[in-house]
Amino acid sequence: MLRISLQKTILSLCLACSLSSATHAGEGLFGFLYTLDMQPKGTYEFEQRADVTHGQQTGSYNLGMYRTALEYGLSDNLQVAGYLNAYSIQAKKNYTNPDMCDGDANPCNAGFGVPSSAHDADSYRKFTVDGGSLELIWRAINPVTSPVGVGLYVEPTLGRLEDSLEVRLLLQSNFLDDRLIVALNLLYEPEKEKYDNAGTIRNSMGDILYGASYRFAPNWSAGIEGRLHTDHDGYFWNEHTQTAHFIGPTIHYASQKWWATAAWRYQLQGKCFADGTADCATGYNKVSDNHGRNQFVVKFGLPFG
Repeated sequence: MLRISLQKTILSLCLACSLSSATHAGEGLFGFLYTLDMQPKGTYEFEQRADVTHGQQTGSYNLGMYRTALEYGLSDNLQVAGYLNAYSIQAKKNYTNPDMCDGDANPCNAGFGVPSSAHDADSYRKFTVDGGSLELIWRAINPVTSPVGVGLYVEPTLGRLEDSLEVRLLLQSNFLDDRLIVALNLLYEPEKEKYDNAGTIRNSMGDILYGASYRFAPNWSAGIEGRLHTDHDGYFWNEHTQTAHFIGPTIHYASQKWWATAAWRYQLQGKCFADGTADCATGYNKVSDNHGRNQFVVKFGLPFG
């Protein structure tokens, strides 16, 4: 009996070691979705993220959002993080609706972050520090021990381009000995966008983000993730202005010492409501809230502590 018990113990330890070699808590399995894999209590993680939006209906437009974060596990179910945010913009003649413009006095420069002072004939380029964010993730139910994991994500942001409060309900289920991860995020985000001549614009987003990722080899996972996005005037979904659907692949690598994730999502046909012509063009939502035809994310993390 002792020998059998010892063999079972050794087998369990070997299995745990083999699983831990493929993944560790706190890694960013998806590009855009958040999961309930948390930093263990008392540990840290450095994370760097680059998020690039490319392509609009007309002209050229590239928006880069860069986030440097330090995460800390306050407990096994509570994680906090601080972010330093920066952005870069390259734009030229990316106007969506000339009928909404007033010549040189009010050019219809549609890309998020591009000031109206950027003339139709000129390029616009900028790179600067934007501001900062705080993040809190609370895991109420662990998906490893329950059929469905549940958590809450809250992130206030103060920046040059906008101030916002992002809130997500996080849902996650694990299958096939945690090799298959299915996740769903329900998002609400009021925003105050800042413009050089128009003051501030108050709007809100309501999103459904979803995805699945499968660990197909030691250390490697791949999957798909999508976003059903809606925009509204006002902080509380006062008037629906546009809707768009995004979808694309994601791939993830994790070792004991670091992890990396790359993802791409493509904007499918969108739809405008009311007089949303200033905010989206036929077939694609473009514009004052950083939508583009393609969006790419690359991020990596270094756990320590």
